[in-house]
Amino acid sequence: MITTNKTNKVSEESINIRYSDLDFDKCLKPFSLLNFFQDIASDNAEQLGFGYSYIYPRDYMWVLLKYRIEFEEYPKDIQDLILRTEPRGYQKIFAFRNFELLSQNKVLAKASSMWSLVNIKTKSLASIEKIIPADIFPKFESNEKDLSFGKIPTLNKIDYRKDFEVRYNDIDVNRHANNGNYIVWALEPIDLEFRMNHTLKNIDMFFKKEVKYGEKLTSEVEILNENTTLHRLHHTKTGEDLCLVKCEWI
Repeated sequence: MITTNKTNKVSEESINIRYSDLDFDKCLKPFSLLNFFQDIASDNAEQLGFGYSYIYPRDYMWVLLKYRIEFEEYPKDIQDLILRTEPRGYQKIFAFRNFELLSQNKVLAKASSMWSLVNIKTKSLASIEKIIPADIFPKFESNEKDLSFGKIPTLNKIDYRKDFEVRYNDIDVNRHANNGNYIVWALEPIDLEFRMNHTLKNIDMFFKKEVKYGEKLTSEVEILNENTTLHRLHHTKTGEDLCLVKCEWI
């Protein structure tokens, strides 16, 4: 059950972790975490008046551009979590949102994200202040809770590569691949031994282009050093970048 404080605009949800959300080591799957983020963000926006039911009839959709996720302690063997989100306002064509993941009042992870409003018909970015009233979505003012989005270097070599095709199950209400799938595609080429011996510490993601049902994409990975991996998802046919990811591990 999600509760939203209309004064500070913060939403909070208690999450019961299911076995399907865990990997072999009882760690929370990154795919599940990103879906938790997306769901609470959507509900928060809806309750505050700038969600799907407001923007879709006006031919707009929210599109995720960036994530910065920092783990104080990666969620492992935990059944109950508290997730919070706060919309941080807008700067011209960009909107910002923060998240916190907690267990027993201990912060396990923090995240900042960047979004844009996109016209469904023209695919152009919209001026947020012209679409959403200022009284429900104010201008962005930074504070100490905002994380800095990290730079993602270009891959210099390819250590792992794997091809994928977008399935029907991968697409969402906007008819393109759900953003949670990108972390699956990014991490999947890495060998099992590396994953068994490393735990995620920080994630940077830069979503560059949508991918739709039936399209093929290629995931490439460079092991930059023992604790850092770089990931590039690109459209197999056109070569266009779809998403860039940098992961720091411990």
